[in-house]
Amino acid sequence: MSSPALTSRLPHVGTTIFTVMSALATEKNAVNLGQGFPDFNCDPLLVDAVTQAMQKGLNQYPPMAGVPILREMIASKIEAIYTYSYSATTEITVTAGATQGIFTAILAIVHPGDEVIVLEPCYDSYVPNIELAGGIAVRVPLTPGTFRPDFDLIASAISPRTRAIIVNSPHNPSGTTWSEQDMRQLEKLLAPTNVLLISDEVYEHMVFDGRLHQSASRFPGLAERAFVISSFGKTYHVTGWKVGYVAAPATLTDEFRKVHQFNVFTVNTPVQYGLAQYMTDAHPYRSLPDFYQEKRDLFRAGLSNSRFKLMPCEGTYFQCVDISDVSELSETEFCKWLTSEVGVAAIPLSAFYGNNFDQHVIRFCFAKKTDTLKLALAKLQTL
Repeated sequence: MSSPALTSRLPHVGTTIFTVMSALATEKNAVNLGQGFPDFNCDPLLVDAVTQAMQKGLNQYPPMAGVPILREMIASKIEAIYTYSYSATTEITVTAGATQGIFTAILAIVHPGDEVIVLEPCYDSYVPNIELAGGIAVRVPLTPGTFRPDFDLIASAISPRTRAIIVNSPHNPSGTTWSEQDMRQLEKLLAPTNVLLISDEVYEHMVFDGRLHQSASRFPGLAERAFVISSFGKTYHVTGWKVGYVAAPATLTDEFRKVHQFNVFTVNTPVQYGLAQYMTDAHPYRSLPDFYQEKRDLFRAGLSNSRFKLMPCEGTYFQCVDISDVSELSETEFCKWLTSEVGVAAIPLSAFYGNNFDQHVIRFCFAKKTDTLKLALAKLQTL
């Protein structure tokens, strides 16, 4: 007997480069600076807070939108940092990670034939999410080399069928951030349209050198049309917990929750209560820029005399480098060679483009222990 034939919903999707490189890193016992997650533990106080919630018996279904105290803490944090007020009751939803938040926002607003603008290079879930909703991804490149938004190109991509645009700042994979001027220009561009904004801000607390994160929530003309998405996993070093949130005006949240209740329903209860307790202290996320800037600076200093050309890193925990002076191999082949022969895994930037655009740039993740970074640097400095 054989299984019935299927017509794939995602015929062009195969094994991701992240899976390939991580498997190769394991096989070669290489230092894995490819995938974007920490190799260090979270604050024990956070684990204690979740444990206490479990021990108190807070282990049954929570409200669909998230436990009220956590939504209140999220709303208070956003107002304190970005001066925009969201209703914890009607405008904040706790999600099973930021990726689910992005997917649910897309499913809530995109109808078959609708267009969604994505700015490349981009996180690999965006386009499949759009296609699963029956939409059409309209790819607009960020400026090669600088990864700045080209507003003339963005404006030319807007059509009567444009339903939304996805913006990601701080930006994965490039490590760049959008400025206040960029956000105001986006606000002006979208003002005469009905185009919605999905603002992926999972690295909001990782902005360096005294910069401020320019959240869509800072700009009323954007906030009123935006789903603003963040991640506790990124902020508190617990990526495996898969908890995030989406802030959006009540009319958008109504549609978001219609989908959320059927594709996830809700998020595990004790972690929500633990996070709410942990958020009473703002220091962990307020101190995150300094924490990661120290790692960034260590990593950049270690490569400063190498043949890698360091590109700006304004935020996130990713450092991109130009490999033009190191090798003539393609980005993908160089990453495989680097993993196998040097013992350090990285990710080719071409993996973040629909057409595999190769500009001889690769991405390292520096969300690692100091010892891990020093070991990787010792290997990379041999080039």
